[in-house]
Amino acid sequence: MRVAARPSDLVGGTPLIDLSSLVPNHNATLLGKLESLGPCSSVKDRLGKSMIDQAEKEGRLIPGKSVLVEPTSGNTGIALAFIARERGYRCILTMPETMSVERRIMLLALGAEVVLTPKEKAVPGALAKAKEILEELGDKGVMLNQFENPANPKIHRETTGPEIWRDTDGKIDIFVSGVGTGGTVTGVSQYIKGCPEFDCPPLKPDLYTVAVEPQEQMLITEARGGEKIGQQGPHKIQGMGAGLVPKVLGIDLLDEVVPVHSSKAEEMTFKLWMMGLPTGVSSGAIVEAAVQVCSRPENKDKVAVCIIPSFGERYFTHPMFAETKAKAEALTKQPLPEPFDNTEFGFATPRG
Repeated sequence: MRVAARPSDLVGGTPLIDLSSLVPNHNATLLGKLESLGPCSSVKDRLGKSMIDQAEKEGRLIPGKSVLVEPTSGNTGIALAFIARERGYRCILTMPETMSVERRIMLLALGAEVVLTPKEKAVPGALAKAKEILEELGDKGVMLNQFENPANPKIHRETTGPEIWRDTDGKIDIFVSGVGTGGTVTGVSQYIKGCPEFDCPPLKPDLYTVAVEPQEQMLITEARGGEKIGQQGPHKIQGMGAGLVPKVLGIDLLDEVVPVHSSKAEEMTFKLWMMGLPTGVSSGAIVEAAVQVCSRPENKDKVAVCIIPSFGERYFTHPMFAETKAKAEALTKQPLPEPFDNTEFGFATPRG
């Protein structure tokens, strides 16, 4: 019998889906890795498990005593919350007030404590608040610090990268990933391109690695010496563009950074929904960037893999769903056919 003993044992092993129909003239093969099919529906399930496993191994986390404190844009928090519930840790999460109500409900339902911080300071503000809470807790508090924790890229070297290599039969040419903490794009690239520091032999040194960031917050582009495009500031792509350049991000591994505007990310997200693939807006941004790259003449007949970070049901209060939400709320019941008497259901006449 193949049975998981606990929820965190289900993390990883996500499938690939063919998204090539989105690429004009099928110039290249585009595959999406459905991290949305994890136990708590996001790529951050891997990160949460990796960081908690490592902290337990090091003796930093003690069930019944330790309190997890972490700044998050939502999905890492959900991953930490479900594993904390599974293993008996109190969990306090700080997050910008712009994060969706669905994420807040999910965290609270999993028993976590949620502290909102001003949207103007994005994740750095949540980080400052988390550090304040950590000080108040004394030796009970443990911050795993997803933006700096080496267990972050490690899990993608050990699981995500090998899965992609195996499932593409080693035919991957291009890898496209958003940057929240930077762990996914770093770990997968280290595994496939090769990284002597972590005993990763070069499987395909010329893998073309593409990072995706919001056009409204081009900090990674700037860090690589590029120029910003348009007005910079708040954006609507939850889970990306955290307002900092993560320390775990291997900038030297990136061959290109593609900026995607929030409006373009939303347009692609709707396209994915219309394909029967419910995703969040960060998935829309990543697929939009992947389609741009796959459409280039030099990439004809190449194979690209992009990350689909999370499931779409978590984003219904995002502004992009405002019209759909209004339609749902405006729906009214309809009368039933004979022999039903519709006056029994609040209608004015038997036929409605």
